[in-house]
Amino acid sequence: MPIIYITLDQAIETHRNTVRISGGGSLGVLDLCKLDSVLTHIQNDDYYPAFADKLTHLLFCACKFHCFEDGNKRISVSLCTQILLLNGYLYCAGHFLRDMENIIRHVAAGNIGKELLKEIIEAFLNEDMDSEILKFKIYEAINTQDN
Repeated sequence: MPIIYITLDQAIETHRNTVRISGGGSLGVLDLCKLDSVLTHIQNDDYYPAFADKLTHLLFCACKFHCFEDGNKRISVSLCTQILLLNGYLYCAGHFLRDMENIIRHVAAGNIGKELLKEIIEAFLNEDMDSEILKFKIYEAINTQDN
């Protein structure tokens, strides 16, 4: 089944709604070309063959590239949740939206890198967030960077 992606216009609307619903902030943009590039590149199956690869790249880049003046962490989680919903991952979208809030701030701070982020996303998709090994990796990443 083909993957349903979102457009740049949909991403901008998602940002607007996310900022409004989550308590406010600036709606200004800094660099939509970067976001457009990410949204386009995740459609390349040669670079991002698995669904988890696509989500990981989108989440990581939307957070780190600072395409908007405000809400970059929030929009990265919202965009990925939207793609989960569009592609029938209803079983994990709610948990993803809620639980990724804690993870994404550590991605933004540089504590959680792209490789560990992919493991976390794969765990969400496989409903395996109770993995003790993954929990330890997250704990280690968060605590070693803070000291």
